Amino acid sequence: MSARGRRTFIVGVGHTAFTKPRGEKNVEDMGLEAATKALLDAGITYDAIEAAYVGYCYGESTTGQRALYALGLTGIPILNVNNNCSTGSTALFGANNMVKAGLVECAMALGFEQMASGSLKSHWPDRPSPSLIIGAASAEAEEGLPSGDNFGPVAPRMFANAAQEYFDKHGGSVEHLAKIAAKNHKHSVNSPYAQFHDGWSVEQVLGAPRVTKQLTKFMCAPTSDGAACCIVASEGFVHAHGLENQAIEIVSQAMTTDDPTTFESKSPMSVVGYNMTKACADKVFAQAGFKPGEGRDQVGVVELHDCFAANELITYEALGLCATGEAHRLVELGDNTYGGKYVINPSGGLEGKGHPLGATGLGMHFYIAMQLRGWAGPMQAPGLFDAPDRRGKYGLVQNIGLGGAVVCSLLRRPDFFQASRPDGRDRLGYNHAHECRAVAAEDVDKVKSAKHSPSILGLAKL
Repeated sequence: MSARGRRTFIVGVGHTAFTKPRGEKNVEDMGLEAATKALLDAGITYDAIEAAYVGYCYGESTTGQRALYALGLTGIPILNVNNNCSTGSTALFGANNMVKAGLVECAMALGFEQMASGSLKSHWPDRPSPSLIIGAASAEAEEGLPSGDNFGPVAPRMFANAAQEYFDKHGGSVEHLAKIAAKNHKHSVNSPYAQFHDGWSVEQVLGAPRVTKQLTKFMCAPTSDGAACCIVASEGFVHAHGLENQAIEIVSQAMTTDDPTTFESKSPMSVVGYNMTKACADKVFAQAGFKPGEGRDQVGVVELHDCFAANELITYEALGLCATGEAHRLVELGDNTYGGKYVINPSGGLEGKGHPLGATGLGMHFYIAMQLRGWAGPMQAPGLFDAPDRRGKYGLVQNIGLGGAVVCSLLRRPDFFQASRPDGRDRLGYNHAHECRAVAAEDVDKVKSAKHSPSILGLAKL
């Protein structure tokens, strides 16, 4: 074991459809579906899970237990996580570190959300929101913009101001944001789990109702219902269970929170986490053995946090995917899509796929794992396995929540990867990388623990 711990691998993934909030399924049933798919994918039962981290923002205490109890009552630690929009990746960060530290051999990260329509709001009107300090910093930073006062709901307005700061410093315009949004909506057409399959054009994006000075409706991620799950295991577990044909290594992973610039710089970009993201990205590349500023040319596919097209623009630069001030040029060159330098958000991103807060980060890791397995079908990024060696290029994930936390992960096929069958596609009976199906009672029966409660399982609505 190195000073940073053992090697760790994503061995099983599951995903539900991300849908418009309708309350058709509760979080327990969505969580059961995603977890069942992940267990089937990995070819293990819930008995193999030694710890679980469960993420959600809008839910009662111990909802994680309620969701997993249908699979078994094995007495394992189940930790509930709430970290705003980075909740899902925070759950994975916890599960990964449990395995990396040698505390367990196999851990689960599950995330889900059942949301209300419209802009995000607090469910606790009797107390001040912790995000008020972010809102105040954003309002103060907005006063320094040459474009003057903005308008619109708080969240899109904050990110729109960040885009405006970028435009003022480096150039670029609303048309660049429209190109980003149209790219993501075009990608989502091939994404089976996506909320939108409309493929809106640049002109349609620009013609949509205006939300802020810089953002239209189609540049914004919708509220969503959905769930996603990742199972993390040690190298010994991978070999013991014959998962060399689908294990994807978490080469490095980091989490950062705010530094003083969020509140003291009067910079809209800093307020929405630009510096937090840059610090996190620098850490994961350093952990992977790269010198400062290096390694980005070895990335082929990226899932990043495009809650608004404005955030995708500034995140290109924060992640080091382009030089300072060159993010809008990256858009113009098409280096954010198929045929360019990177394929960014092949899933459709949050704008196209949807944004159920607790599931979002895990959904990102689902898609990158499937890309690196080579299973992504019509969404597959080309050239991932051509260079720099037989393991191929890296996949990068960035997930941010204001208030604040960023998680970045650098993933890659391991040196022992062998594309042989059977694999998760055989166990599910289809390729769940690019086909969305529900689970049935017989699927749950294959993966539930020997220690389960028929009465609890009987409450599930699959």
